Amino acid sequence: MRSPGAVVLGGDYQGLGIVRSLGEHGIPTVVVDDERSIAAASRWTGASVRVPSLRSDTDVLDALSLARARFGDLDGWVVFPTRDENVAALSRHRSLLARSWRIPAPPWDCVRTAWDKRETYRMAQKLGVASPRTWFPLSVADLDEVDLSAPVIIKPAIKENFFYATRAKAWRADSLPSLRRQFTRAAEIVPAGEILVQEMIPGDGQFSYCAFVRDGAAVASMTVRRTRQHPSDFGRASTFVQTVPLPALEAPSLTFLREIGYYGLVEVEFKLDPRDGEFKLLDVNARTWGYHSLGRAAGVDFPYLLFRDQIGRPVPPGVARSGVSWIRLATDVPNAVVDRARPAPYLRTLRGIDTEAVFSRRDPLPGLYELALLPYLAVKRGL
Repeated sequence: MRSPGAVVLGGDYQGLGIVRSLGEHGIPTVVVDDERSIAAASRWTGASVRVPSLRSDTDVLDALSLARARFGDLDGWVVFPTRDENVAALSRHRSLLARSWRIPAPPWDCVRTAWDKRETYRMAQKLGVASPRTWFPLSVADLDEVDLSAPVIIKPAIKENFFYATRAKAWRADSLPSLRRQFTRAAEIVPAGEILVQEMIPGDGQFSYCAFVRDGAAVASMTVRRTRQHPSDFGRASTFVQTVPLPALEAPSLTFLREIGYYGLVEVEFKLDPRDGEFKLLDVNARTWGYHSLGRAAGVDFPYLLFRDQIGRPVPPGVARSGVSWIRLATDVPNAVVDRARPAPYLRTLRGIDTEAVFSRRDPLPGLYELALLPYLAVKRGL
C-alpha cells in the first residue's frame, strides 16, 4: 500500500495553500472541486477532479467515492475541507468515513457549536467570553426588543444558504424601519429562526487567534491583525494580514475550544471594541482559513502539522514569528480602488510582503491561471 496522502476539498487559494504545504514535504495530493481550480495547476497537485457540487452532505460523500474510483487506493488518506459546509458533512458522517479515510474534523456535537452562530454566541455567554450583544428574533415583532442606539447588523446563524444567495456576509441597519426591511428580506432566504441581529462594533480592529489544537491545548499558534478584507464593510475574506503578538487572545480562545472538546485547525475571529477595550468574539472557523499559508511563512506550517498528527507522527510545537505579512493581490488591489485608498500610504503597505496567496516563483502556474480566471471568479463568487 502506498504512503498516505491528502484529498483537498476545494481548489481555490486556500486549497492551493494546503497543496503547497504538503507537496513541499513530498506528500501526494488529490484536489476535488466544483469550480475551476487554480490548485489543479500546481506542480504539487498529483491529480484533480471536478464534481458538479460540494454543497450538500451527499455531494461530499459522492465526491470522495468518485476520487476513490478515479484514483485507486486512497485508504488512510487525510481529507482536508476548505468550506464550512464540507466540515459539517465530514463531521456528521465521521464514523462512516473513518472506516476508509482519516477525518480531522471533530465530532458533530463540537462542530455544530462553531457552525451554528446561535450556539457560538450562547456558548461564549455561558463561558464569559466577551462577544457582541446579539438578539435571536423569530419574527418582525421581536425586533422591537433590539437596542438601536447604535447600528446593528443582520446575519445568518448558518451562513452557507444566505451567502450563496446574496454573496454577502451581513447587512447593516441603522433604524427600526431599516431593520424590519432587512429582516423580512433575509427571511425570504433562510428561516426566520436562523437570522441574528447583532450590535455593530465600531472601528476596524480585526484580529484572529489561529492554532492547531489538541487535548485542550494549542500545539502551534499564530495571532494576526486582519488589516484589510473583501468587501471592506463585512468582509467575506481577508486580503492583507500580518502576524502580531497578541497574548490576550489565547485564554478566551482556548477556554471556548476546550469547552467544546475541539481538535484540529481553527481560526477564532475577534474585533477590538474601542468603547471598552475588549476583544469581542465574532466567529470560530473549524478548518483552515483563507490566509493559513501565512503560518508557513512565519514558521508554523499548519496543514503539515495536522497531517503529521493524523498519521501518528510527532508534531513539533511552535509559535508564529511576529511581523510577517500576507496578501491576496487579486482582491486587495480592487478593494483599494473601490475604497479610494490614498495611493502613497497604500503602496507603502505593499513593501516587504512576505508571501502572496497565489503567486509563487517556485510554483508559478496557479498565479498565471488565476489571472486568466479573474473574469470567471468575479462572476461566479465575486472573487
